[in-house]
Amino acid sequence: MSTAIVTDSTSDIPADLREELSIFQIPVDLTLEDKTYQDGFDLSRNDFYTRLPTLKKLPTTAAPSSGRFQRLYKQIFDEGYTDIISIHAASALSGIYNAARLASQEFNQIINVLDSEQLSLGLGFQAIHAAKMVQQKLPLTEVLDAIQSVKNRVIVFALLDTFEYIHRSGRVSWSKARLGSLLNIKPIVELKNGQVLNRGLARSRSKGIQFLGDSIRKLGTLEYLSVMHTNALKTGKRFIEEFSPPEIPEPLLVNVTTIIGTHVGPNGIGFAAVVK
Repeated sequence: MSTAIVTDSTSDIPADLREELSIFQIPVDLTLEDKTYQDGFDLSRNDFYTRLPTLKKLPTTAAPSSGRFQRLYKQIFDEGYTDIISIHAASALSGIYNAARLASQEFNQIINVLDSEQLSLGLGFQAIHAAKMVQQKLPLTEVLDAIQSVKNRVIVFALLDTFEYIHRSGRVSWSKARLGSLLNIKPIVELKNGQVLNRGLARSRSKGIQFLGDSIRKLGTLEYLSVMHTNALKTGKRFIEEFSPPEIPEPLLVNVTTIIGTHVGPNGIGFAAVVK
């Protein structure tokens, strides 16, 4: 049997790594000023984050249609794969999982559609680990167990530079967003079980970054680590220099997908870690 791994563009897996691991990816749609783009194809992330603060209307995002999933699944089976594991963004935050699930019902072959309950590399590491297990020719049941293991061990934290975008997306109340703006407080959030959780407020950016670094150190030995940012490359590089553990001297450094950035805003910094 030959298993294909499928994910979506919110996974933030770098293109060269996707190619190396033969991971299939379906792009999510982003509508910006009445024009729709496919995430990762039609609009660079640098351009997106540069334009975002000037937009009067917050961009909107949409899951790929089930028809697009059907076409991708058909292509995969036509290439000779016998089954598919399709891992996607948290169903509580996106319709991507449901679109994939509906598409899978049109096939007689085995398609396991999984809810990662995560975004960015919190999802991406599940797909990466699955692809590595497939390359080792593990049985399908063992690959599925390995994905669940990573899902149970992944930790995702982020420091936002402003309340504005997460407020506009409905994540916090207007009064909290206003208070944060007035006091220049930086929210710290955790993504867990498909929920965006408030994990504290930093009174300065430097204190918030220190909190993230201390959080990594408290996790113990790591199997995977990625530092994510929203057009804050220099901050991301400094974060790696200061806080990357010895077992992962060169973690992935990713400018996160526009689909996530729409709700986070520019200049955010965070990490996804899988505890060993």
